Formats: sequence, structure tokens, C-alpha cells
Amino acid sequence: MSYVLIIGAKSDIAKATAREYAKNGYDLYLAARKVNELEEFAQDVITRTQKEVKLVELDILDYMSHQAFYDNLDEKPLGVVSAVGYLGDQEKAQSDFVEAQKIMDTNYTGVVSLFNIIANDFEKRKSGFIVGISSVAGDRGRKSNYIYGSAKASLTAYLSGLRNRLYGAQVHVLTVKPGFVATKMTEDMDLPEKLTAQPEEVASDIYKAQQSGKNVLYTKWIWKWVMLIIRNIPEFQFKKMSI
Repeated sequence: MSYVLIIGAKSDIAKATAREYAKNGYDLYLAARKVNELEEFAQDVITRTQKEVKLVELDILDYMSHQAFYDNLDEKPLGVVSAVGYLGDQEKAQSDFVEAQKIMDTNYTGVVSLFNIIANDFEKRKSGFIVGISSVAGDRGRKSNYIYGSAKASLTAYLSGLRNRLYGAQVHVLTVKPGFVATKMTEDMDLPEKLTAQPEEVASDIYKAQQSGKNVLYTKWIWKWVMLIIRNIPEFQFKKMSI
């Protein structure tokens, strides 16, 4: 068997990514809280691809459970994809640190806790791949979502360092930076059509980038250039803007 572990497996991007890997011949571990809610989805993937799909319970915020979670996998995966994400409520987080902490811990601390364990194993084995889904929101802080953005910026920096560390062990680390994606998390937003990807597009981009050994992926591709412009706006001007 050749398993890929997908954490945060209930998200739309995670489901599309699971389908992408299964159709390309990989077996799957799907990990999430209340993972039994994925039973129907898992059966559909099995029916369509004839690949093995196993559901495993995971609370990304229960750090003390992460080592046992990984140790108890029937077979260690060839790679891991983190689609964990929580946009949260920026305005609430500005005055309620419980909300701010949930945003930061879900998008960063919990992922680091589990990735550290997996990275140590992959480094010993001298093989494997790690895919972390960050966000273009981490490229520059904006007033509309800077707490979420700061967590994603931290994840981006972590993945960069992890890539540097694991390069000599032949472990590939891919940082994924989606822009707007049409998912349940963004369904209440008025998103520009030309800048908005479908989950299936993101999943296809992730698979191709991982297979080719790419380091950083912007998806849609145009976000690479959008964020290049945004990052280079002088701070004295940027602080006055609403973008």
C-alpha cells in the first residue's frame, strides 16, 4: 500500500485533494474530528478508484494525542497533506482572545505539533513529502483578516525552515498558497470570479506541484503576481488602503 495522510480531511479542498491522490493510485488516510461524518465520502472514493481509504480520528488542537495518533497508523504514510484551516471572526478576535487563539492554534500551532512528529519520522526514513496549505493572506497583514493572516504567515515561515532542514534527507516540503477558493468557508463572501479557484483546481495544482518537487505554489497562478504587487506597496501607502 502507498498511503497519503490528509489532515483536516472534511474541508472542500481536502476532499478534492483526496480524490486527486486516489485517482492517481494512492491509498488514503483521512483524518479529522468526528471523522465518521466522512464515511459516505470515503465509500464514494473507494467505489470510484478501488483504492483503500481509512478514517482516523484527529483533533488538531489536542497536542498530547498527536504522537499516539501517528504511532497508531497501521502503515506509515508516504506523504502528508494538511488542509487544516479556520478563518474565524476577525472582529471578534480583536476583543476576544479565545477566538484569536483558536484561529492561531488551528492554523499554526496544531499543524506544527503534528508536522514535527511526521517530519522526524520522514527524516529517519530519508523519504516522504509534506504539503502544508498556507494562504496568500500570510504574505502581508491586512486589517480584514490579520490574525488569520499572521497564523498563515507563521505556517509559511515554518514550512520554509522545514524544507531547508529536510532537503538533505530527500524529504520534499511544499508550501501551498491559495487565493480565493469557492468553499464552505468562503460561501458568504462576494468573491471575484476571475481570481477564485474551485477546490478541484487547487487539488490538481497541489498534486502536480508535489509530484514535480515544487517548493511554493500559488493557486490560482495569478496570485503569485497579485501578491508580488501587494508585498511591494510601500508601508506608508499600504496602511491607508482597504484591500
